[in-house]
Amino acid sequence: MKRELITTKDGSKTLLINGLEETYHSKHGALQEAIHVFVENGLKLINSYEINILELGFGTGLNVLVTIDEYLKKSRDNKINYFGVEKYPIFLEEALELVYSELFSNDFVKDLSLKIHELDWEIQNELTSDFFLTKLKKDFFDLKTTELPPIDLVYFDCFGARVQPDLWEMELLEIVASKMRSGGLLTTYSSKGSVRRNLMELGFEVEKKQGPPGKREMMIAWKK
Repeated sequence: MKRELITTKDGSKTLLINGLEETYHSKHGALQEAIHVFVENGLKLINSYEINILELGFGTGLNVLVTIDEYLKKSRDNKINYFGVEKYPIFLEEALELVYSELFSNDFVKDLSLKIHELDWEIQNELTSDFFLTKLKKDFFDLKTTELPPIDLVYFDCFGARVQPDLWEMELLEIVASKMRSGGLLTTYSSKGSVRRNLMELGFEVEKKQGPPGKREMMIAWKK
């Protein structure tokens, strides 16, 4: 899988998969998309002392970086357990070229932009006090047999349905739903009608939200 570095409209970089013409983030702004979809319409809506986050997939690590950046801005009176699933990790050389350290003012987050890609997989890593990252190198469908704590927040950030339609169908959504606690939240950049209907069939209360730059709508879904 050959990947090419590109610069998005907000100046932040992402990766393009050659041949598929699919990017890891929106071409309209990688950083803006991550903050809008996963922080503003995800993390900020969860009011719990301990938050278990599941991300599909870990990719460039940008979503965990915006999450910990937001976490460090607060009084840090809660705990976050972050589980990032990725079958095909990017290379450290690619992480270097993304220069995500330039996107953040917090020196600690700057340092993490590379460190998160050097950490071992399948073990819990303490990034800072009460923020833990566990990277899981596996297929999303393997989550069915993966032990996880009840998940409060899902970052559903799979590649688009155009290139990987099976990731947006009932089978995977049902697996993800089974890992979530009642009252948990799933947030995604997608606004696809079939996904909305599948989530509703699984017992979610689905809300349409304004999308990130370049996209009219996105979805969040609360598990009843």
